[in-house]
Amino acid sequence: MSDLRVTPLHALHQELGAKLVPFAGYEMPVQYPAGVMKEHQHCRNAAGLFDVSHMGQVVIRHPDGVEAAAAAVEGLAPVDVLGLGEGRQRYALFTNEHGGIEDDFMIANRGDHLLAVVNAACKAADVARMTEGLPGCEVSELSDRGLLALQGPEAETALEGLVPGVGEMKFMDVATLPSDWGDLWISRSGYTGEDGYEISVEAAQTEALARALLAVDAVEPIGLGARDSLRLESGLCLYGNDIDSGTTPVEAGLTWAIQKVRRAGGARAGGFPGAETILRQIEDGPARRRVGLRPEGRAPMREGTQLYASEDGGDAVGHVTSGAFGPTLGAPMSMGYVAAQFAEKGTTIWGEVRGKRLPATLVAMPFVPANVKR
Repeated sequence: MSDLRVTPLHALHQELGAKLVPFAGYEMPVQYPAGVMKEHQHCRNAAGLFDVSHMGQVVIRHPDGVEAAAAAVEGLAPVDVLGLGEGRQRYALFTNEHGGIEDDFMIANRGDHLLAVVNAACKAADVARMTEGLPGCEVSELSDRGLLALQGPEAETALEGLVPGVGEMKFMDVATLPSDWGDLWISRSGYTGEDGYEISVEAAQTEALARALLAVDAVEPIGLGARDSLRLESGLCLYGNDIDSGTTPVEAGLTWAIQKVRRAGGARAGGFPGAETILRQIEDGPARRRVGLRPEGRAPMREGTQLYASEDGGDAVGHVTSGAFGPTLGAPMSMGYVAAQFAEKGTTIWGEVRGKRLPATLVAMPFVPANVKR
């Protein structure tokens, strides 16, 4: 793994006995000695600490101010960035000329600049896209900050004891707060469906902050394995699996992320890559849709499973993009895409597992209700 990059917490992961695996060009912890199941449940019941320092943190500035930067970003993303108030962030998407999703990311208004947090596997392409596609903007990927995610119902209590003031934040708030580890850039958000925070910290202080959090009784380290099962229970997409450059936001059920001001009839309708395709699909509907699946029995239908409209015969009408056993759900769960005419909730669909077609029911997502602080 010598060609892989490491985060500021690499030595700590080794000390904690993590199983390290390649992920998006980094050596990352997939699990710790407790195991994925216990890590998952601990995050649901108390608080889990994730190393997400492999994600890209990108500052976007414009000499004319944050509004000019926001207007520029709207040329690349079908979201309302101009309407994003100071101290707030939202989920966003980069789209291509065909309406496909090039990446999903978070964008925050930090007063005099915007901060985008992008997926690790896409960050080089995203930085190039922004550098080229944001006229007049200065685009800087930060290499001197780590990123931690503290998630779970006890996350607020755990962090408030170290960083007073975080308890006042609401879901999708962002703030800069002083601490013993320097100024922390904190958002009340995450990728688990639980309440929690993402914390940007000076790289040199990342390990010390992580150790302070892990010293809190409620907090345990959580690896990528539980991160994946947590996000799947919460119905959240994984880029490269559930969404990609060939999937539109409408097909993916992410139309909610395109605010009315950017849709047909809105004050700033269109003007982003793939607008014609995306706005037409919002109006007329897509040919396929992302759906949640609850397979019968205990066996998950995993990524790549072909889906059929009947138990025997016929061509595939879709496929699974993510599937696992849900520790909190206590049952298998999958998400995938099916032709729109088969996407009605309550429909029985058939997944081909080891040469045999097994039934699954289309259900609403999330599989486990979200628990965030509005």
